[in-house]
Amino acid sequence: MPVTYRPDDGIGPESGSAVVLRWSCHPRCVGLARRELRKALGDWGLSSIEDLAVLVLSELLTDAVRYGNVRPGAEIETRYLRVRRGLRIEVSDTVHEFRQLMASSSEPDRDPRLRIVDALADRWKMNDYFGLGTSAWAELDFPSQTGAPDVD
Repeated sequence: MPVTYRPDDGIGPESGSAVVLRWSCHPRCVGLARRELRKALGDWGLSSIEDLAVLVLSELLTDAVRYGNVRPGAEIETRYLRVRRGLRIEVSDTVHEFRQLMASSSEPDRDPRLRIVDALADRWKMNDYFGLGTSAWAELDFPSQTGAPDVD
């Protein structure tokens, strides 16, 4: 069940719209997460970035499922946040080693999913998740030709 934050609770994004979900570490969660993201984007009127957002989510979540080493009983968490510029997607898991984008594309260990995120997202990064694992986030801005809707 998604958790939706409201602007007055003090913990949500600036615009007051977020969906937080937890998933078992299984490949089928990727399709389920995409469906929930599409639903949230429809509710927020962000269909202009839906295809791009779904692809970025798929890559981040597949990376977590494949490399997250989620402990039994632990889950992968996704957050979809409507932010002033567009959308922020976060995926957190329990792996204790960063899966960072390598400097050279010839490196055999360079994860192609992270290269896709690097190419598509306006901003992205992997962070330590409170000492418990890794959190990856990516932000997608509204297309400049359509202008950003007001999200005060």
